[in-house]
Amino acid sequence: MKKLAVVALGGNALLRDNQLGTIDEQEENTTDTLENLLFLIRRGYDLVITHGNGPQVGNILMRNDAGEENYHIPQMPLDICVADSQGGIGYMIERMLRNILSKNRIQREVVTLVTMVLVERDDPAFQEPSKRVGRTYTREEAGRITREKGWIFKEGNKREAGFRRVVPSPRPIGIINEKVIENLARQGTIVVASGGGGVPVYIDEQSRLRPSESVIDKDLASALLGARIGANEFYILTDVPFVYINYGTRQQEAREFLNYRDTMNYLENGMFGEGDMAPKIRAALQFIEQGGEKSVITEAFKLEDKSYGTKITMEYDE
Repeated sequence: MKKLAVVALGGNALLRDNQLGTIDEQEENTTDTLENLLFLIRRGYDLVITHGNGPQVGNILMRNDAGEENYHIPQMPLDICVADSQGGIGYMIERMLRNILSKNRIQREVVTLVTMVLVERDDPAFQEPSKRVGRTYTREEAGRITREKGWIFKEGNKREAGFRRVVPSPRPIGIINEKVIENLARQGTIVVASGGGGVPVYIDEQSRLRPSESVIDKDLASALLGARIGANEFYILTDVPFVYINYGTRQQEAREFLNYRDTMNYLENGMFGEGDMAPKIRAALQFIEQGGEKSVITEAFKLEDKSYGTKITMEYDE
């Protein structure tokens, strides 16, 4: 059986910090990133591609606000906005990838699936919303919207003045169409799925799927998907070529190989920033815990170079 890999594209794979976010910019960034996946495709891997949606879903939410304020268009809930971003970004990834495959005379099918991801209705995250979404408001605007809609706001820091809405980020526990994704991938189709962590849903008392007003960590959902479909390898593509311990200090050290136990110790001792590398490390470890062979955290443009990237396995395997 061919190896199956899940590749999670980071936010900078589609939109860079210094860009406006035009479609031309996003298509160029997407193409540049996806060309690096030819390495895995040529080696015969079956592939599932996941992606972030932070900037895009934020823009969708701001369009929601503008439509309501200026044209009285009813706002769509967060789950619809996430699904909207999945469809748009997935279409862009699929089209760019098909063009790359055609250019390189590679015969592979590509399909995009809008993916629902299951969460627990009583996940503790619902008691402490923490994920910032949408635009920045003044204190007065935030107070008014809280009274009207019940939204929760938190004040930003020095870099982000004003108030932004916060929503829960519950732990993913299931992928609704995981069997479809696995079957397609095992048949050689490249599947784009679980975009932005997936559309969060829960099961109510009548066994119905209901939308959850929350967002799911993209890397945790990708790791869960990889484990549930029996993937061999899990790649998290980000903007750094290695995982570093003692990052930002004189003792900073890049690690090319890590085992599960040492990585867990580093995580528990605060070696990785909570707003940066720690969530990626947790996802990488989760994939290994659930039977995956190897997690790799690296920069997209270094994927083919074996001297780059941090490889995490259950035991050291250099």
